[in-house]
Amino acid sequence: MPIEKLETVDAFIVFDLANAPESVGIVRSARKILPGGASDLARSMTYAFATFEMRRSGASAGINAVDEDRADAVAKFTAEIAPMVASGRFLPEPGTRVPRSALDALAEADPRSSVGEVADQAAVAGVVAAAASAAGGLDGRTVAIEGSGSICDALTIAVQDRGGTIVDMDGQADVLFAGSRMGVVNHTVAEGLEVGTLVPYGPIPVTAKALAVLSRSDTTVVPDFISTAGPLFAWWPTGDPAPEAIAADAAAKITASLEEIADHPDGLFLAAAQRAESFLATWQTELPFGRPLAS
Repeated sequence: MPIEKLETVDAFIVFDLANAPESVGIVRSARKILPGGASDLARSMTYAFATFEMRRSGASAGINAVDEDRADAVAKFTAEIAPMVASGRFLPEPGTRVPRSALDALAEADPRSSVGEVADQAAVAGVVAAAASAAGGLDGRTVAIEGSGSICDALTIAVQDRGGTIVDMDGQADVLFAGSRMGVVNHTVAEGLEVGTLVPYGPIPVTAKALAVLSRSDTTVVPDFISTAGPLFAWWPTGDPAPEAIAADAAAKITASLEEIADHPDGLFLAAAQRAESFLATWQTELPFGRPLAS
């Protein structure tokens, strides 16, 4: 997995597939961003593309900066990667301490059809569709949401519109949305959960040990690289470009993807990973090592 260090700022970009024509991924900033976490984020995006048979790669960037220097560091980062964005080599998405507004200078160069609000709508539509598919509908279901913020607010509204009831995290629930950070559901958290279906709304919220715990307790875990794939259909729409149509298309394709593997004896995650790897093998001579789960 190639790691490219920038010249004008203490930052790096991890590219999951070196020979991909386009790579997309989250940009994060902190005092010290570790390449390992960036690699995990990149892998999740690669599997999302592969799930929907797109020959693109995941990537992820880290900007090392303290709070008082972050604005200047991010500005230097965006200036240096502008040629990469214009060519499609690296297309950035907002992440920890790097809001969408910090990437505005790159919007004109970004070759994707739509970023920002339309992609966010598709993201919510995809997560909700994944939950409805895996849980057998949301009408009459109890739903807990881990985390907070605009996507959690949007999920709350969407669940209620579908007849679901929002409940607290500390009790039983038919469905749990999780995704505030990588690995937020570790094995200790998983042992205390009483949920029927776990649906990620952010990248790799479940650790490998947690997946094993949840599988033993018969909790259905939707792969994050499927449930969070909604923006892909806004970035590269294939039909009606209207926001409502893009959201509907994302929901339909994510639902179809899950229905295809719903009865797989090895469970959703393994079935989805194997399917993604089968597509990757059609254009990669070697598969990337490791599946998208948090450490």
